Amino acid sequence: MLLPTKDRYSFDELLGIMDRLLSDTGCPWDRQQTLQSLKGYLVEETYEVLEAIDQGDPDHHREELGDLLFQVVFQTAIRKREERFTMDDVVTAIAQKLVRRHPHVFGDEEVDSPGQVRDRWAELKKEEAAQRGERRRTLDGVPPSLPGLLRATRITQKAAGVGFDWEAPAGAREKIAEELAELDEAVASGDEAAIVHELGDLILAAVNFGRLLGVDSEDALGQAIARFTSRFTYLEDRLADQGQRPADRTIHELEALWTEAKKSLLNE
Repeated sequence: MLLPTKDRYSFDELLGIMDRLLSDTGCPWDRQQTLQSLKGYLVEETYEVLEAIDQGDPDHHREELGDLLFQVVFQTAIRKREERFTMDDVVTAIAQKLVRRHPHVFGDEEVDSPGQVRDRWAELKKEEAAQRGERRRTLDGVPPSLPGLLRATRITQKAAGVGFDWEAPAGAREKIAEELAELDEAVASGDEAAIVHELGDLILAAVNFGRLLGVDSEDALGQAIARFTSRFTYLEDRLADQGQRPADRTIHELEALWTEAKKSLLNE
């Protein structure tokens, strides 16, 4: 029998729904899932939250946050069945961390700026690692699974945090020119491995330059892709109206249509 939905649910009720889904009389698909099989869904839901934020629709944002929360609840329920930890353990862990790493809020320390908060956070992380007998290096904690541009930004931020940084953006801009010249040399040599090497260096240099300018490279690339998509769609639709495809036109004709698209979509 289908149970009627309620107007409001509590967090504990959500946990109960998850337990029911994974019970012997629950959902066959849910019961078949593992932590490994859920990884892709976690990534997908995270990006859908980011898209909802960019769209500026609170209702859509709320819905996508719910989907993301479900992934947290789902993974925790699997660990609970393994008798590893419960949702209370997850909540306790993050609450303890927030209190411990905000001594200026929950303790007697004083800070004067967001920068000091960031630096103190890093110090506390190192202290916690030392207490566990771990040696925490500067670049530890940046997940290898992060998208490339985001990972590059985090890596350069951490290096800059310990003084390994350009004194001004101009130095990073010169590095781009240097890496581009080296890429040109690699292309001229026809050495495929060298081309891959130098292209990677060029992209990293560009990300670092963007960081120094206060630009999020992941967001900047996303906006560039969106512009390209809009312009190419415009170009393709214009040709379709004439019964043609891009392959039916010369590159010079396509460039003219591209310029037309840029003007037409200037405010998009």
